[in-house]
Amino acid sequence: MIKKLRTYTLLLFCVINVFGFAQDDRNLEKSESALFTVRGTVYLEDSGEPIDNVSIQINDGKYTRTDAFGKFVVNAKIGDKLTISHKDFKTLYYTITSDERIYIKVLEEQVQQFRSSEKKLLNVQFNRMIDSADAYLKKDAQKSIKFVEDALKANTSPVQNAEAHELLGDVFMFWKQYDLAISAYKISLQNYTTNSARLKLARAHLKNDDHKKSIEIYDDIDESSLSNYDKTMLYEGLGDAYLKAKNFDESVKTYKKGLRVAKKYLITPKITDLNSKIAQAYNVQGDKVKAKGFFDNSLNLAEKENKKRAIEEQIKVAEFNSANEDYDSEIKLRKQAIESIEDIELDSLIPNESALSSQKQNYKLGNAYLLNNDLENAIPSFKKSIEEADKKEDLDVKKDATRKLSEALIDAGNSEEGLKWLNEYKKTVDELYAKKVQEISQVARFSRSLAEQQNRITSLESDRELSRSKYELTQERNKGQQIIIYSLLGGLVLFLITGFFMYKYIKQQRLANNLLALKSLRSQMNPHFIFNALNSVNSFIAKNDERTANKYLSDFSQLMRSVLENSEEDFIPLKKEIELLDLYTKLEHFRFQDKFEYSIEVDERINVEEFLIPPMLLQPYIENAVWHGLRYKEEKGHLNIVVKSKSKNEIVITIIDNGIGRTRSKALKTTNQKKQNSKGMSNIKERVAILNEMYKDKVDVSISDFQESEKDIGTKVVVTLKKD
Repeated sequence: MIKKLRTYTLLLFCVINVFGFAQDDRNLEKSESALFTVRGTVYLEDSGEPIDNVSIQINDGKYTRTDAFGKFVVNAKIGDKLTISHKDFKTLYYTITSDERIYIKVLEEQVQQFRSSEKKLLNVQFNRMIDSADAYLKKDAQKSIKFVEDALKANTSPVQNAEAHELLGDVFMFWKQYDLAISAYKISLQNYTTNSARLKLARAHLKNDDHKKSIEIYDDIDESSLSNYDKTMLYEGLGDAYLKAKNFDESVKTYKKGLRVAKKYLITPKITDLNSKIAQAYNVQGDKVKAKGFFDNSLNLAEKENKKRAIEEQIKVAEFNSANEDYDSEIKLRKQAIESIEDIELDSLIPNESALSSQKQNYKLGNAYLLNNDLENAIPSFKKSIEEADKKEDLDVKKDATRKLSEALIDAGNSEEGLKWLNEYKKTVDELYAKKVQEISQVARFSRSLAEQQNRITSLESDRELSRSKYELTQERNKGQQIIIYSLLGGLVLFLITGFFMYKYIKQQRLANNLLALKSLRSQMNPHFIFNALNSVNSFIAKNDERTANKYLSDFSQLMRSVLENSEEDFIPLKKEIELLDLYTKLEHFRFQDKFEYSIEVDERINVEEFLIPPMLLQPYIENAVWHGLRYKEEKGHLNIVVKSKSKNEIVITIIDNGIGRTRSKALKTTNQKKQNSKGMSNIKERVAILNEMYKDKVDVSISDFQESEKDIGTKVVVTLKKD
């Protein structure tokens, strides 16, 4: 029985903080055998004028061409030879030595015939700022954006303006500011249309959870205008969008189109990627056999590319095996991945956020052993994970590993050491909570900083357009009054459009800030609620009532699962909230059976699936009714929860208790109780205020005294809920 109680206690503590391992692998250094992205520019040395339509071949195989800016992007590895050819100059050769930007300078005397009315003269200073922005893109977002801003001040053409805003969109995409990236790509396309920017815009919409708009943009792209590599990018992106839309058949069909193009033109990295994507689509669709076949293909192909790509695919397939309870295969792949990771870590730094970190994979390996009932191997794997996490100061992994290790030790009969690691887990949770609070603050400051820089750039564009309009007005003044009026009207319309986009952007930022605030408030409520419930468990244990404590913990675990499922949602169906309230009130009545009875009445006319309500909105009021009203009542009280229909689109939820009332309850409270109660109610008020601002007064809450008799003055809470 004691062993059960310890296990339940471990489960309760694990719900306090949940953080995933799946984050971007951003900073892994390149090895000589690894393919990486290389960017380059072909231009005239003396004038700096870009040369478009230059053929770029890798190891004598045609791969891509330069765009209107003279720029190209290829996937290559150290030692590959580039052949640079064009009808207007002699063929040049270049050997890849690193992943840094390549500059191909063409001498004027090498050019036999270089004429084009569409070519624009690129300012040397503009190129320098763009190259600096690109160099800082993955290192320092603020510096990179500052260089883009400087480049925009120096640009001399719409083509340069488009290039700068496309790069700005790339910066925002890398740092996961997808709404800002969408805005930047749109401005780029307004200045000059390129397939590169259109593909990136579609990707940004997908990352911003707008798969419909993403599919619309992908479908609008003319495939015949794309390079072979861009075609694979189009099909891969469109397949991702269909997968997000849960259109699995179209997703697989589109991935396979991309795979055919990649095979035909020997685009090796995309052959591997698309096999993996098809496997994932089949897996989500439920066709495990086909998924395994394509995963086998991607695993074999990845091993032929480079060690890092092989590890990535091993981890993906291991996750697939884990989901299908094939733990022996999962363990084999995890062990192979860990061996390869140790080799990479000898000369490369793997960030904690990467799924390739040794501490994460040792934890996953231990979990596989645990699920396979192999405690003898699970315990060393968890200890190795904790050791690596300590070295790299990875509290996220340490938290989960210490919890699992304590469970494994207790199950193995080593309760003393298991309790020691349980205490270490509690300590780690406290450290991690403090760390996450700091990170939330840093992310908020970072987002504000990027938004301010984006506002400056938007203002710069507005000023540029206004200045251009004034200049054109001056030049055309002698053409007549009618032309002047049309110019003024055009400038006014442009100003209004710019103002509209700025208003829309500010509105998006305000919504993002409100969502962040709501998430923060919900994260404060869950620990408060959990620890209050743990106090109830402690009281049963203190009374040596193990049977009652076990029953209470079982019901409480069920409640916690439901709370966690809804913790990330702003609104849930009223039906779910009523079920949560019923279970919670049942638990409170379980403890205070001699203090109150309760009833929950729901109007049969109400469709509880259609009405949405913020999760955990009503629970604090019920908690206050029980803890601060009914439990101090001398005779047995009553708690009544009534849900009635007020109109077709509006319902009223009433919570009434005939306890001692707010005035007497306040007199009985200690200083600490007053502080805690005030904080909890303040939290609810803030949530309601933010939700009403976002959803136009959807929720209304009022609290008043309820007098059942001259002696008893209870409390009445009325929540009015409007249907969307």
